[in-house]
Amino acid sequence: MPMELTQSRIQKIWLPNDNRPALPRRSCGPQLANSPTVIVMVGLPARGKTYISKKLTRYLNWIGVPTKVFNVGEYRREAVKHYSSYDFFRPDNEEAMKVRRQCALAALRDVKLYLTEEAGQIAVFDATNTTRERRGMILNFAKENGFKVFFIESVCNDPTVVATNVMEVKLSSPDYRDCNSTDAMEDFMKRINCYQASYQPLDPDDYDRELSLIKVIDVGRRFLVNRVQDHIQSRIVYYLMNIHVQPRTIYLCRHGESEFNLKGKIGGDSGLSNRGKKFALALNKFVGEQNLKDLKVWTSQLKRTIQTAEALQLPYEQWKALNEIDAGVCEEMTYEEIREQHPEEFALRDQDKYYYRYPSGESYQDLVQRLEPVIMELERQENVLVICHQAVMRCLLAYFLDKSADEMPYLKCPLHTVLKLTPVAYGCRVESISLNIEAVNTHRERPENMNNSQKPS
Repeated sequence: MPMELTQSRIQKIWLPNDNRPALPRRSCGPQLANSPTVIVMVGLPARGKTYISKKLTRYLNWIGVPTKVFNVGEYRREAVKHYSSYDFFRPDNEEAMKVRRQCALAALRDVKLYLTEEAGQIAVFDATNTTRERRGMILNFAKENGFKVFFIESVCNDPTVVATNVMEVKLSSPDYRDCNSTDAMEDFMKRINCYQASYQPLDPDDYDRELSLIKVIDVGRRFLVNRVQDHIQSRIVYYLMNIHVQPRTIYLCRHGESEFNLKGKIGGDSGLSNRGKKFALALNKFVGEQNLKDLKVWTSQLKRTIQTAEALQLPYEQWKALNEIDAGVCEEMTYEEIREQHPEEFALRDQDKYYYRYPSGESYQDLVQRLEPVIMELERQENVLVICHQAVMRCLLAYFLDKSADEMPYLKCPLHTVLKLTPVAYGCRVESISLNIEAVNTHRERPENMNNSQKPS
């Protein structure tokens, strides 16, 4: 007999009509076949391992795969409160070697806890892992617990790149809090030499030929990929092949105020209001003042973003993926009309705004999946101005600022304001610039009487 199904009211997806427990909420993202995965970073200090770890984790969480970084250096700093010098990292310092091994084991215990009891799907083990002995220990741990393993090795022999990384990131480390930059630089370079002596790079042609891995060579100049096991590993490889570390600026803004904004209507394809047209002219002046080289301009395929871009007198590219969230049967309605005509839908959206899907429309979760190609292309580019819409801008902003699915639908993205995003070492600096053209406020605060533990069927 065909199984009876019930449609969930929030996500509009079909579920078995029985008493089986519901799947965890975050399992609604890309599904990992079978076992969880441990991503193991490999490489000498100052090769960008933590940069890759944090950036990759931010991406995976954004697409709905619960991921967490376990940085062994943080465990070491907890165990050894006061760092004295590079002597701690000498391979003949037996006492320190014991401490470092205990820190790695403590991190692995937390990895196991996260993947088996805390609904994690990917754990990033961020350490040097430069010896076959250490990597063998991790492989045994993964085998005992039924975890997949994927290695990411960052290889860079350009002394300029290494020195820049040390200056920008390592000298601000807690290890060198009370140290001048010259002494800190000298000590850290000696620390690298301690690892160099025993470094055994991954060898995909012989010793490590059975391992799943990617080597990132000279900050993305070349890649070597070996034995990708599944869909999520292929997405990780694709992501790593798209990111770069060149200085650049990303500007996000909404279209100028539209006629529908004035009427309080959502969606639709209306043109700009008079104030919206003034904003477009102000945006043209602002872009000129930024004096940017080779600025790319992207818009959606909706009239209001295209009208805004036309005022810039620059080439622009239209992306259907940047169109506003599809409100389905609620398109071109005010919130008051939705409350009156679709009272249950109005209440359901307030209960879980990220997962809620408009009837015949989209959810924020759908929007994130639609915007993934935009994120990939943004990572490839240098200076870009994206003229988009409120929900779309929230999704993009959540990626760059590492905001959760719960926070995303309530991020403030006012009309006639440009957000200037500048990637920095382990994150993104954001500057909000109002262009001083009045506009309606389209932001709806999170309802105070709702709480996310409520999960309607």
